[in-house]
Amino acid sequence: MNKAYKYRIYPNKEQQVMFAKTFGCVRFIYNKMLGDKIDFYKETKQKLNNTPAQYKKEFGWLKEVDSLALANAQMNLQTAYNNFFRNKSVGFPKFKSKHRNQNSYTTNNQGGNIRIEHGKYIKLPKIGIVRIKLHRQIPNNHTIKSCTISQTPSGKYYVSILVEFAYETPKIVLNINNFIGLDMDMKNLYTDSNGVRAEYPRYYRQMLDKLKREQRKLSKCNIGSNNRNKQRFKVAKLHEKVDNQRKDFLHKLSNQIANDYNGVCIESLNMKAMSQCLHLGKSVQDNGWGMFTTFLKYKLDWQGKPLIKINKWYPSSKTCHHCGYVNDKLTLSDREWVCEGCGEIIDRDWNAAMNIRDEGIKALLSKVA
Repeated sequence: MNKAYKYRIYPNKEQQVMFAKTFGCVRFIYNKMLGDKIDFYKETKQKLNNTPAQYKKEFGWLKEVDSLALANAQMNLQTAYNNFFRNKSVGFPKFKSKHRNQNSYTTNNQGGNIRIEHGKYIKLPKIGIVRIKLHRQIPNNHTIKSCTISQTPSGKYYVSILVEFAYETPKIVLNINNFIGLDMDMKNLYTDSNGVRAEYPRYYRQMLDKLKREQRKLSKCNIGSNNRNKQRFKVAKLHEKVDNQRKDFLHKLSNQIANDYNGVCIESLNMKAMSQCLHLGKSVQDNGWGMFTTFLKYKLDWQGKPLIKINKWYPSSKTCHHCGYVNDKLTLSDREWVCEGCGEIIDRDWNAAMNIRDEGIKALLSKVA
């Protein structure tokens, strides 16, 4: 099994320059190879199989950086390029911008050229020894495969170390009485089938006034000035704080659910479409439901537990959990409704969560049968 450990690193001035060179070379080789592929296809209607080595004679400065970083950029481009021809809906590869894309590159471990030393340093190819904040140890039976170095807009550096280790997924007896259903809630993140709401703090909304104020100051700074750069870092740090708060909350919550229940049932939702067609862009992005389900999925997988996704068109909110009556007149603004079949007063979200749980259990049992 593979697992990634992410740590903050503290490069010196020379190492920061080398990182900047590598980020730039990786971005350049990706864009150059993509441009050549496009031109070659226009002329011949065939795919071009180009490699970074073909460009090193013309652009000698490419030899200064880690060759495996360039090779990984080629592999990423080739994967994206082939995926487009396999399925047009995934979209054509885009050129990488210096200003819009995050600075990062990936290199592989060959002969121990990536290793942790003395618990406070990491050895990186072409970079050397870099100070690292090793807040948790990598077990001795874990083999380092590769690492990804990244720089945030606020100027911080991180390394994500991918390790490989032998792992046998535990075999557990699934108790369907210990399954839980989660109904996505735009305000509270979710309501579960026990009637409990996640009470998501909505970190972005809390920071919105401060963000607006700092963004307004940034817009008034002259382009290229030192004051603009300082203000840009202030705005980036605020966004980074919101992102870290959100991730911390979602990690803890997903970990608790994965430990407490034998299985989780959710709806298969298209979050991008919801943010566009329902004009809920800020709420969807602040909500973090997509990130939450990603965390939940891999944490359940580690424990051998299922994450069951039911059909998004299943009328979970409109169907009475008590008698099965379907209320076709229910609107999005109706948070409670009275069932015409049994007279029960129904909380929309709690009712939906119970229906999602039951539908998920049915789907699981049908597969087993």
